[in-house]
Amino acid sequence: MNDATNRVSDLFGSGDSNTNLLWQYVQSMSPETVAQLSKPGSVEVLQVMERNIIGLLGGLPSEHFDVTITTSREHLGRLLASAMMSGYFLRSAEQRMQFERTMMAADSSSVDR
Repeated sequence: MNDATNRVSDLFGSGDSNTNLLWQYVQSMSPETVAQLSKPGSVEVLQVMERNIIGLLGGLPSEHFDVTITTSREHLGRLLASAMMSGYFLRSAEQRMQFERTMMAADSSSVDR
C-alpha cells in the first residue's frame, strides 16, 4: 500500500467507528454547522458539483436505466474525500471570485470620483 492509501485508510478507519476520524469529526459538529457546510454558496457551485459527481459515477438517465453502483468501503471513502476536496476547492474559488468582483467594483467607484 502506498502512503496516500495509508492516509485514506487512517482517515476513514478500518471498520471500527472509534478509529474513524472523519466520522468522529462530523458527529462532533452541531446540526447547524453540518447544514451550513452541506449547502453550496451559489447555484453555480451546486451545478459544478452535480456535474463532477455525475462524471465520477456515470450519467445514464435514471428514467431510462436502472443504475446500481456497487463499491467497497475504501473506494467509497476515496470518493467522499474527493468530493470534499472538490467542495473546498470550489468554495475557495467562489470566495476568490467574489473578492475580485468586490475589488473591481471598489476600483471602478474610486475612478469615477
